[in-house]
Amino acid sequence: MAIDRVVLAFAGTMILLSLALSQFHSPMWLWFTAFVGANMLQAAFTGFCPLATILKKMGFKPGCAFS
Repeated sequence: MAIDRVVLAFAGTMILLSLALSQFHSPMWLWFTAFVGANMLQAAFTGFCPLATILKKMGFKPGCAFS
């Protein structure tokens, strides 16, 4: 699987998890949702994603977005 798809899957999972936690545990989990969204927005403009850097060092093949 390419880095792009892993990053998108991870971000989507974290968003859904934090939304579920905000409903069943505490609304403060929405701050985590905002953090993930802000990180995705800055990655769109800068091309830098910390998770993509980690995945590249782990040997995942690069995709189109994070090379």
